[in-house]
Amino acid sequence: MRNPERLAKALPWFALALAAFAADQGSKAWANSALASGWREVTGFFNLVLLRNTGSAFSFLADAGGWQQALFAAFAVAMCVVMAVIILKEPGNRLQAAAAALVMGGAAGNLADRVALGAVTDFIDLHVGGFHWPAFNIADSAICLGVFLFIVLELRKKD
Repeated sequence: MRNPERLAKALPWFALALAAFAADQGSKAWANSALASGWREVTGFFNLVLLRNTGSAFSFLADAGGWQQALFAAFAVAMCVVMAVIILKEPGNRLQAAAAALVMGGAAGNLADRVALGAVTDFIDLHVGGFHWPAFNIADSAICLGVFLFIVLELRKKD
C-alpha cells in the first residue's frame, strides 16, 4: 500500500475482523466439545445444539450434493477481499470500516469451517413456542451486525 498512514488507520479494523474470527472459532471449538453428547436447554427460548450446515443461510442448498461447498467458499473469499478493500479505501469512516470488519471476520469464520469440516458449525438455537429460528453461530451474528451497519449507512445517505 502506498499510503502508510491509511494502512495504520486500517489496522484496528483488521484487528476487529480477527477478533470476530477468533470469537467464532473459539465458540465453535467449545460447542464441538461441550455439545457432542447432545443439546442443552439454557432458557425457555434459548438452547445450545450442535449442528453441521453444508448449505448457507437457512440451510439453503444443504442437500445439493457437495458442489455448493466450493461456491460458498469462493463467495466467502470474495467477500473477505471486498471488505478488505472497503476498509483500506476509507479506514477513517468508522461505521463503514466496522461493518466491513464484522462481515469479513464472520465470512472468514464460516470459511474456516467449510475448509476444515466440509460444513459450518451452528449451535445457537432460539425459539418461541414451537417455532425455532434456524440454528446459527457467532460468525453469522457478526455478518448480520455488519450488514445492519451497512444498511444504517445507506439510510443515513438518503437523509
